[in-house]
Amino acid sequence: MRHREGHRSHHSGWLRAAVLGANDGIISTASLMMGIAAARADSSAILLAGVAGLVAGAMSMAAGEYVSVRSQADTEAADLARETHELATDSAGEHRELEEIYVARGLERELAREVAKQLMLHDALGAHARDELGITDMFSARPLQAALTSAATFAVGALIPLLVVLLHPAQYLSFAIVSCSLLALVLLGGLAAKVGGANTFIGAARVGFWGAAAMALTAAAGHLFGVVL
Repeated sequence: MRHREGHRSHHSGWLRAAVLGANDGIISTASLMMGIAAARADSSAILLAGVAGLVAGAMSMAAGEYVSVRSQADTEAADLARETHELATDSAGEHRELEEIYVARGLERELAREVAKQLMLHDALGAHARDELGITDMFSARPLQAALTSAATFAVGALIPLLVVLLHPAQYLSFAIVSCSLLALVLLGGLAAKVGGANTFIGAARVGFWGAAAMALTAAAGHLFGVVL
């Protein structure tokens, strides 16, 4: 019979990268544009800054995610290689190691020994990867997927404040960037919380708060820099 329970943990890998990318795309691009706007730049300069922020940010997110997750994947591969060698050279010792793991989890000694024996006969490396190292197919590192997801979602998020500049008149630009970006952040935070099974209101409020803080601080810096110039 197929397992039909609707768990949410299998969303964690792509959801983390997607939410991080879109959230950063909105916040960083909108904040950059607010800083330029506060320095009394015209709409073309604000738009140029936003486009530059989109390209640079998307590439930065992709590179950062790839390097980070690639390091995790390399570590997992090294651990699996070591485990493969130990299984080939000390099968009895690895059997005892797996047995002790199951005893520590609450199984009686004889049952733990039998479970370890059966699992090692079926898939010795898979059993040790899962129960000793904590490596599973569901949560294994996927660097290219994380990089592409982060870059794409960053670009999508960054498009929101860019479209605001294109569609709103210059005299209302700052207000439009802030309001539309905050609305998008709140919706994003709520959606991510809903997909992850968390409290929707808290997720939306958390993302909205930090987005507002980032835009406010960047606008203040832009204003002060504009005054100095």
